[in-house]
This record gives sequence, C-alpha cells and structure tokens, in this order.
Amino acid sequence: MKFSLQMALRFLRSSKGQTLMIIIGIAIGVSVQIFIGSLIQGLQKSLVDTTIGNASQITITNDRDDKLIDDHKMLMDKIKTTDDDIINITAVYDSATFLAIDNESQSLLLRGFDIDTADKIYDIYDRIYLGKAPIKDNEIILGKQLQEKYDLSLNDRIDILTVDRVDQVFTVVGFFDFKVTSLNTNWGITTLTTSQTVFDSDGITAIEMQVDEGSVFEADAIAAKIAEQLYDYDLKIDNWKDANQQLLSGLQGQSVSSYMIQVFVMISVILGIASVLAITVLQKSRQVGILKAMGIKNKVAGQIFLFEGFILGFLGAVLGILFGLGLAYSFTIFAVNPDNTPVVNLYIDWRFIFISGIIAMIASTLAAAFPAIRSSRLNPIDIIRNN
Repeated sequence: MKFSLQMALRFLRSSKGQTLMIIIGIAIGVSVQIFIGSLIQGLQKSLVDTTIGNASQITITNDRDDKLIDDHKMLMDKIKTTDDDIINITAVYDSATFLAIDNESQSLLLRGFDIDTADKIYDIYDRIYLGKAPIKDNEIILGKQLQEKYDLSLNDRIDILTVDRVDQVFTVVGFFDFKVTSLNTNWGITTLTTSQTVFDSDGITAIEMQVDEGSVFEADAIAAKIAEQLYDYDLKIDNWKDANQQLLSGLQGQSVSSYMIQVFVMISVILGIASVLAITVLQKSRQVGILKAMGIKNKVAGQIFLFEGFILGFLGAVLGILFGLGLAYSFTIFAVNPDNTPVVNLYIDWRFIFISGIIAMIASTLAAAFPAIRSSRLNPIDIIRNN
C-alpha cells in the first residue's frame, strides 16, 4: 500500500497542471455545495426566527365559554416535566379592549404577562426603546406606531375600555418596537396581575411556550406529548407548524431544490474526475506496464489510481471548504439591505461542511475506481510491445 501511495504521488507530480485543474474542479464543486447549503440553511433559519423566533411555538388555550384556564401554575409544572426540550413557558391573560385617547379610540389587545418569563419568549426588555417595562399595577407599554399616531410621551395617562364598558386608567411607562406593524399597532403590554384585576379573574387565557432551537421542527410531536399529559383537562393545544403550513411547504421546497443542485454538482465532479483519470491511465499505461513486468500485482496497480482519487478529493475538499466559506462571507458583505444588514445572515453549520468534504473525498475515490479497474486489466506485454 505504501508503494501504491508513493507511485500515486509521483504520477500526480509528473502532471502538475492537470492535477491542479482537477483539484480546482473538485474545489469548485465543494464550494458550490457549501455556499448553496449555507445560503439555504441561513435563509430557513432567518425565516423561522422571523416567524416564530420571538413568538409562542406551542400555545395552550381553553375552548369553554369564558376561555379561562384555572390552576395554571399546577398545569405549567406538569408541562415542564413533559419534555426536556421545553425551555421557556409563561402565563398570559389576553383580552380585546379599546384604547381611548382624547376623542379617538381604537381596538387594542391588552396582553397581561409575567414580564420576566415572557421576556424569554418575546425579548420584551430588548424591544423597549424608550422607558421601562411595566412593574406596578396599571402600568402599560405601547408600540412604536401608537406612540407616533397619538404623539404619546412617557407617563401619559390613557383610558382602556373593556367590552363591558369598564374604564381603566393606565400610565404609559414605555414604548416597544417588535419590528412588526400589526403588533406595534394592536398590542398593549401590562403585568399579569393588572390584567387579571381589570377583568376580575384569577385565571389566565393561555399558556405559551418555546422549545429548544434544535427541536423547533419537532414542536408538533412535543405538543402531542403535552396533550397526552393533559388529557383530563380538555384543553386546546396548538403548535406553530399547524399554523404555518405554507411556510413549512416553502422550507421543504427550498431544501429539496438545494439537495438536487448539490447532487447534480457532485455528479458532474465525479464524471470529470473519472474521465480525467481514465485519460491518465492511457498516459501512464507504459509506466504501469513496466511496473507490472517488474512484478507488481493487478491489485497494487489499481490502488495507485484509487490513491490518486483520494488525494485529489482530499485536497479539493480542503480548498473547496475555504472557497465556500469565503464565498458565503462575501455574499453577506455585498448582498445587503438598504440599512446595510445582510440579506441573508451567514450561517455556518460545521457538521454540514464536514459532511460535504467527506462526500467529496468518497466521490473522488469512487470515481477513481473505474480507471483503477482498467489499469488492473492492462497486459504488460501488449503495452510494452505497442509502445
């Protein structure tokens, strides 16, 4: 095997230009794989983060007339033990109200949170660009669009009207920006106790939770486990996958197209390596014939070209990984939004990159199998006589 490796290195060095071209060809194939794969994964991660990254991924509600969930602390303790991938959970009291300012009014979804636990889902503290989070009773924070529409300032007092025509006065202690107009326009965030007091209730309207980042696409299975755990409570359990079928379909379409492109790129690389090495067998047929005449076995002759394929694949994979990372990084620099943020954030999955490199090496070695078989069948007497 050592002799085969030495001869493979000698053959490759004897045709440096040809060797370099093959390595560059493999590198381009690997770099395209890594670039497309990283781009698609980055795009998918960005879409998922934008859609559900700061939102409830599993939501529990009650279908009964008053829509309230009782004994929510006990239920939340049960839910936490259902699956280790449940990382954030919070209680919510939501209700439709009306915001009245001067002579104007509009609908407002009053959301009562345990601010500290809800922050782990919604990043409330980071979204507040002016003021602070509500802490005391009847404190509220409103969205950016509402601040601009009504020219509101900190410590302004506003009226919140319930559907039962109960008027509550709130103090505006902050303004948030979720980067989503509908939320900035329709949400009013207060404490859970304030919301319960306003509506004279000890219950809540929903339990919201998020799962570990690596289990986002398993949210439906986790929701099913929760449903089984809470079977006796007759609650409604929704998950983000059921509510975003079109998004999932789009993500699956992106993945399939990415895999198809990568497969065809790798096929072209394999064909290119096989054809070039086949030509190399013809070019080196005299040397192979002489080696066989000197006593090397057919198996050893075939191993020479297998080693060539492996070496070419290894060097091409290393160079391709560097090319692919450079291409992906360049894309985030030159493909930017008007605010200079990347159109698609750079996402580096080292496992995917490692697998791409390994596949290139295996493909190169397999591509060399055809020339190896051909070289092993060469008759040294015919080769020497013809040359």
